[in-house]
Amino acid sequence: MITDNAAARVSKLGYVEFTTPDVDRLTEYYRTCLGLHIEDRSPDVVYLNTGLDHHSVVIRKGEAGARTSVGYEVVRDLDDAHKRLAAAGYEVSRRSDIAPSTPDVLVLAEPGTDVPLHLYESQAPAEGGAEPSPAYRPTKLGHVAAFSPSLKQIQGFYQDLLGFRWSDTIGDFFVFLRCNADHHAANFLESAKFSGMHHVAYEMRDLNHLQTTLDHLARNDFRLHWGPGRHGPGHNVFTYHRDPDGNTIELFTQLDQMIDEANGYFEPRPWHEDRPQVPKTWEVDIATANAWGPVLPEILDH
Repeated sequence: MITDNAAARVSKLGYVEFTTPDVDRLTEYYRTCLGLHIEDRSPDVVYLNTGLDHHSVVIRKGEAGARTSVGYEVVRDLDDAHKRLAAAGYEVSRRSDIAPSTPDVLVLAEPGTDVPLHLYESQAPAEGGAEPSPAYRPTKLGHVAAFSPSLKQIQGFYQDLLGFRWSDTIGDFFVFLRCNADHHAANFLESAKFSGMHHVAYEMRDLNHLQTTLDHLARNDFRLHWGPGRHGPGHNVFTYHRDPDGNTIELFTQLDQMIDEANGYFEPRPWHEDRPQVPKTWEVDIATANAWGPVLPEILDH
């Protein structure tokens, strides 16, 4: 069930930021290989989108890094969210200089990682949103996965403060959290060994759309290092490749949906293991990571 107790109820993953020493190279990858639209740019920062919002990806000049900030759209007004987050003991700032599309943003540090989280009510629309999109462009930014030193802390923060709901857990180290009908918009792996982003994922309409984009990536000399396969939690068909900076990029389709929160189960699909498919804790095994075949050792080496 969705409750109204959270300090700032997130309704959408808006954008993810990357820093890179070569802005032009990473921008060219997103423009040429994934077909994202460049909405705004300067020598040090580029804003790209997959559709109607001003941006879903930010590329900024700096040392190579991924998930250097994350933007979330919220349904609660920012004045109220600001008060509630501050009352909960979090240091929150109010900024008007984050991006040209978001003149009013709450900024707070994600516990355990210190990644800046940007909370805003809406983005300005993309001027190029009505243009025909390339056949290989993803439909949207789907989710971002990251490492955290404490799964309990990070899950509690996202559920209690930002209004996310629990979708699934693998073992005791990997949690999937949703903020709308999609099975997950944020997922976290507990690790004392790794930090930073695990992967960022973009949604494709269907299997044909995914295939079209994979063929396009191959023509541009980007090869898969995992997939195609089907995950257990979320049941999405997935592929993984690396961008020019070595960041892991997932392209996926057929992600589970919880259309009616009151029912408490995901919309039935022929490939579901359970009837109905409800949030649960999955066993740590190959079939959980990939129902179709092999698992990458790094997935379980946390």
